[in-house]
Amino acid sequence: MSTEEGTARLTAWSEAELGIEGDVRDVVRAPAGVLSARGADVDPTAPDMVQLAADLVATMRVSPGCVGLAANQVGVGVRMFCVDVTDHPKARTLHGTFVLCNAEVVEASRNEKAREGCMSVPDFTGDVKRGSRLTVRGQLPLTGEEVEFATDAFEARALQHEIDHTDGLLFLDRVAGAHAIYPRQTYL
Repeated sequence: MSTEEGTARLTAWSEAELGIEGDVRDVVRAPAGVLSARGADVDPTAPDMVQLAADLVATMRVSPGCVGLAANQVGVGVRMFCVDVTDHPKARTLHGTFVLCNAEVVEASRNEKAREGCMSVPDFTGDVKRGSRLTVRGQLPLTGEEVEFATDAFEARALQHEIDHTDGLLFLDRVAGAHAIYPRQTYL
């Protein structure tokens, strides 16, 4: 599948394709061991993985400000995550809501530093350098179709953050040092 075809397929994807309702799961917080271990590759067609995909989307949707959620953040050590940056003001390229299994960065360029936060590290944010242009390859849940697509700006950052989770890394592992970690601001 070409990058253009992958982009079209990803944009057309919807959690309705999974054919099941997702359950909201509890989010695991650091220093839980599942967050620091590389996830296992998954069979995206397996019924329990299809259910997990639906659960990830359901959990992301009820979590304020959440634009992505990895399986290990709900205590399941596998390489799967969901992303939706549609309503984020820093997003340029948008592919809507999607779930990827066994995803990897194919190409990244133009590193830029920006502030990140994480539901599994709720009290802190940090400055992280990441590629602002990205090509990613992964598989869709249920069908196992492989997609490859390009993105940029905030969606690229969100994808790298979630792929890091599947590799057992938190954003705290990517900051330049303690001087680049900040208490999370709460606005009333």
